[in-house]
Amino acid sequence: MTDDIDEARDWLGNEVSCASCGHGALNAAGRCRLKHACVNDRYARRIDRFFNWNPDLANAYVAHAHFEVRAIAAKHADVFLLPPLLDDQEETVRWNAARRLPKRLILRLRTDPHREVRNRIASLLDDAELTPMLSDTDYYVRLVVARRIAPALLARLMDDEEPEVRRVVARRIPTDWLFRMVEDSDSAVRLEVAQRLSSDLLFWLRNDPDWRVRYEVASRVPDTQIAELANDGDALVREMAQSRQSMAHRDRLMAIST
Repeated sequence: MTDDIDEARDWLGNEVSCASCGHGALNAAGRCRLKHACVNDRYARRIDRFFNWNPDLANAYVAHAHFEVRAIAAKHADVFLLPPLLDDQEETVRWNAARRLPKRLILRLRTDPHREVRNRIASLLDDAELTPMLSDTDYYVRLVVARRIAPALLARLMDDEEPEVRRVVARRIPTDWLFRMVEDSDSAVRLEVAQRLSSDLLFWLRNDPDWRVRYEVASRVPDTQIAELANDGDALVREMAQSRQSMAHRDRLMAIST
C-alpha cells in the first residue's frame, strides 16, 4: 500500500525515478518502493520506511544533504559515526544523534540554541547533570527539569517566574519546605501546597482568596480550628466546615455517653 501522496519528489522538488536511482537491486528485491519506502523522497515517512527496511545502509547517509535523511539515518547508523552530528545545523539531527550517545558526549547540548533539543536532553539526564538547566531561559525546559531532578535540588525553582513550574515544585519538594510557598502569587500553586501541607499548618491558609484552598483547609484542619470557616463566604467551604463541626459534636456526645 502506498501513501496517500501521489507525487514522488526529492527534497529539491525534482521528480524521483527508480530508473535513475542507485538502489535498483534493492527495488528488485522488494527492499524499497517508489512512493512508499524511498531514501530519495522528500517525505520523512517514506525515508523512515526505507531505513526500517534497510538499516544496514544508514552509515552511508549520515552526511546526506537533506536533513530528514540525516536525522532518520542517525537512528540506525553505527554509534561511532554520530558524534559529528551533534554539531549539525538541524535540531532534529542533533537530537536523534544525542539520544543514542553516552551522556558524557551530549552534556554540551544542555545549552543548545533550540529549546526542543534542550527539552529532550533534559529528559535523558538526572540530578547533578540537570542542575545547570535550572536556570534555562525557556520555562518549558525548566518544567522538564523540575519533573526529573531530585526534590532536594528544587530550591532554586521555588521562586520561578512561571506558575506552572512552581506547581510542579510544590508537588515534589520536601514537605518541610512547603510553608515557604504558602503565600505564592498563584492560587493553583497554593492549592498544591495546601494539599501537601500538614494539617497543623493548614490554618495559615484559612483566609486564602481562593475558595479551593480554603476548602482544603476546611476539610483537614483540626476540629478546634474549624469554627472560623463555618462562616466562610463560599457555600462549599461553609458546608464542609459545618459538616465537620456537626461530626465533631456528635463524636463528643458519643464519648460522653459511653
